[in-house]
Amino acid sequence: MDLTVIAPNDNVGVSLENGHKYALRGISRGEAVIKYGFKIGEATADIPKDALVHTENLRTCLTADADFVFDPCEAVAPDGTDAPMISAYRRKNGEIGIRNDVFVIPTVGCVNASARRIAEMTGAIALTHPYGCSQLGGDLDRTRDVLCGLIKNPNAGGVLVLGLGCENLGIDSLKEALGEYDGERVVFLNSADIPDETADGVAAVNRLKAVASEDVRVTVPASMLRVGLKCGGSDGLSGITANPLVGRIADRLTSFGASCALTEVPEMFGAEQALFPRCENEEVFKKTVALVSGFKKYYTDHGQPVSENPSPGNKAGGISTLEEKSLGCVQKGGRAQITDVISYGERIKKPGLTLVDGPGNDLVAVTNLAAAGCHLILFTTGRGTPLGGPVPTLKIATNTALFERKRGWTDLDAQRFLSDPDGAEQELFGLLLETACGKQTANEINGYRDIAIFKDGVTL
Repeated sequence: MDLTVIAPNDNVGVSLENGHKYALRGISRGEAVIKYGFKIGEATADIPKDALVHTENLRTCLTADADFVFDPCEAVAPDGTDAPMISAYRRKNGEIGIRNDVFVIPTVGCVNASARRIAEMTGAIALTHPYGCSQLGGDLDRTRDVLCGLIKNPNAGGVLVLGLGCENLGIDSLKEALGEYDGERVVFLNSADIPDETADGVAAVNRLKAVASEDVRVTVPASMLRVGLKCGGSDGLSGITANPLVGRIADRLTSFGASCALTEVPEMFGAEQALFPRCENEEVFKKTVALVSGFKKYYTDHGQPVSENPSPGNKAGGISTLEEKSLGCVQKGGRAQITDVISYGERIKKPGLTLVDGPGNDLVAVTNLAAAGCHLILFTTGRGTPLGGPVPTLKIATNTALFERKRGWTDLDAQRFLSDPDGAEQELFGLLLETACGKQTANEINGYRDIAIFKDGVTL
């Protein structure tokens, strides 16, 4: 059987035909199963050489409690490499945008239909959601923080914030949380205060579009980019084609001082031994441990095991345990140095690799990365998804069969990475730069722009 072996000490190999694992030698019951050079679980039965290793003979070893000691390793940090140049829009606050979109953002789900109507009539992008009212505590804070992050995303040339007037997350409270903003670029309307919110909304968007139309792209260094890293619909090839390919891009970006962001905290469970040693210092290490431990507590507080993450699609694609999924997932971060850890709804502040608090759910995570200030997202997928977020979402297929079958969903075939890793890296890096300069992604061409906000509390 023709198998790909990822690390020298692995005792399983991966079939490129189906993404599943097979024993490279006999594995005894209770013995660790090793992939990526790390333990992904233990055998529940004796497994003969060449036999399939999957859920019927492999179990997770994850627990909610674990102790970690800071043992730093060499990681990729800025090294003075010259950044390539891109063309982008300069904002008044010194940031850049790679798009000049106009968003219509409701404060509350009650005005979603009005927001969509205004967007349809003007060519703006409506970012609708069901929240903003009947929420308390952390849920209301998360909705507020994410909406503020989207309003401030530098890809927005203009934003109409559409309120109702009676919601918990009213325009006044949103303005207070938003802080300083460009009044030429951000307009607020309370629907209940005006006779015709559609007419006034259309007029407001047209004014925003007129302002944005004066913007021109200028040449800036790509070190100003903030790039989100995400996977969804993973399969057995994710960790050996698309994710390590994206990891190379993350290393390249951070080497010249750009920012990358990795979220999906539950998909760090079981990969701590690969991720934690890359922390810049002990302070960042402690924040990283707290990030992962805090999300495990979220699971246990809800009476759920920390290991129940691989989806039916993941399992069909060859992933058996969360350790295996996580070790494949964190390949997207390459060997980049972890320089910061931020809360859900907080904005990226530093170059290097930032870990962003939040769940792995595709749409929630993509929204989270956009709210953190990412200009675009590299999204790897083995099973395929049409999903797109508020910012360009480059879809990278783990295998050629998916890429050829769903050309309308995907932007690049990563299977080439196995035979020509340097060529695949150049292709994706070139596509990233083209996207930054205006080339549209599949999700933009299709008009797939959605958001979702993390919720963990009472609905009134």
